[in-house]
Amino acid sequence: MTKTISFPHMADYYMPIKTFLSRTTKLKVKPAPTITKKTITLGAKYAPDSVCLPFKYNLGNFIESLEDGANILFTAGGGCRYRYYAEITETILKDLGYDFKFYNLISNGKLKITKVYKEFKELNPNLKFTYFIHQLLYTLLFIWNMDKIDKIIRLRIGFEIEKDSYIKEKKRMLKDFTSTSSIIKMYYYYFKHKKLTKKIPYAKPKNCLKVGIIGELYTAMEPFATYFLEKELAKMHVEIKRYTNLSYLLWQKKFMQRHMLRTTKNYCKYSLGADGLDNVYRTIKLINKSYDGIIHTKPFGCTPEIGAIPIIQKICQEKEMPIIFFSYDVETSDEGIKTRLEAFEDLIKIRRMKKWLKVI
Repeated sequence: MTKTISFPHMADYYMPIKTFLSRTTKLKVKPAPTITKKTITLGAKYAPDSVCLPFKYNLGNFIESLEDGANILFTAGGGCRYRYYAEITETILKDLGYDFKFYNLISNGKLKITKVYKEFKELNPNLKFTYFIHQLLYTLLFIWNMDKIDKIIRLRIGFEIEKDSYIKEKKRMLKDFTSTSSIIKMYYYYFKHKKLTKKIPYAKPKNCLKVGIIGELYTAMEPFATYFLEKELAKMHVEIKRYTNLSYLLWQKKFMQRHMLRTTKNYCKYSLGADGLDNVYRTIKLINKSYDGIIHTKPFGCTPEIGAIPIIQKICQEKEMPIIFFSYDVETSDEGIKTRLEAFEDLIKIRRMKKWLKVI
């Protein structure tokens, strides 16, 4: 039997992860397909009612992968109760009759390099530690540079003269990043595509509406989980600011804790778990930067965000900042999301107009 590795889909991050797994294990790697309604239907069918939406998406993805021939599965935990779900996932899939090997890269909320190396060596006995570290470093830099280009795109997408020009340029960048394992060459590609991205013609008014997106990490990063919220905002010609990305979660987050607690001291004495404190901090930051509105996204029943929402509401009420909360579950309607989003756009336009009238 051919050994085939798979893992859940997560936006464009599947590309650096696929590259890392295929180079280190020397096995066939087939990421789970792009998330669709079929994915969540499958996940919800077999998942316990009490689990969160990301669990259901990932479970659905695993079933799709196993049906497509995968027999080695990789997962990684999060900063909330999701870190405990690996065992539940494995048990459900085994009970469904699937035969596979399951690897959880995160132990007790931490990535242990030596443990991961030993697991990879099981799959590739010839794997050298130095080669493994090189590929790991390359992958981390791949993600870091991809996120930096994404930040540029997010501020300009929707204003480009030629439709989809940013999306096409990003695809070319990702293709180049996967074509080499040289860190020097990868940085050459990074600066090349950064320059090309900035050269794309766009027409962005100085007074365009600006909206910040905060909330739970999975719904922030996986487009289908929010029914392509950022794409809808781009169609409305709204500038988007989103803080959560994989680079932030891997490196920046832990260095920001003390600063966030100092900034939010009037509202939070302790961390709220997962990204709860982060989102209170981001709310204050977006208000101080005079954004027109805030969009908060979360899966239904997300405990850390449920704790953060009353604090965020209080801050927005005090500072008269418009905010809309989207909570996603299996039965969430994409048309309902669009309708509420259009109403929110009208609200922040009226608020902007009232501000101008006061000045006049």
